[in-house]
Amino acid sequence: TKSKNLDKLITRAAKHILESDAVLFTSGAGMGVDSGMPDFRGNEGFWKAYPYFKDANMSFTDAANPEFFHSKPYNYWFFYGHRYNMYRETKPHEGFQFLLNLGKYVKNDNYFSVTSNVDGHFQKAGFPEDKVSECHGSLMHSQ
Repeated sequence: TKSKNLDKLITRAAKHILESDAVLFTSGAGMGVDSGMPDFRGNEGFWKAYPYFKDANMSFTDAANPEFFHSKPYNYWFFYGHRYNMYRETKPHEGFQFLLNLGKYVKNDNYFSVTSNVDGHFQKAGFPEDKVSECHGSLMHSQ
């Protein structure tokens, strides 16, 4: 049955985790979307969250660059301020805690997360700062 096969797969995965010298979790936009964040993948998701940029015919890349900062600082700070507050106020879904708990079974606490997300939710869920690499940076602190 499917249930027996699933139990076998879970047991096998658990065995691999327990025997691993290290585990690396990788994640992207899906983690944030599952917490209720807007999907910025592609212009449609970005424009749905920020109609101003659709009206201005601007992409996410157009809004997230120094040129926009210098030409329209008020709009730039509105965009980043809104995102900062949204990320700060959104609670990470239980999947973050699941990964953290899973990582604690790895030998010598040797688990890490690499994410393209800039929302700081791994840290908010309890991941130590030194176990998270945010390849696109973070909106949670100045850089």
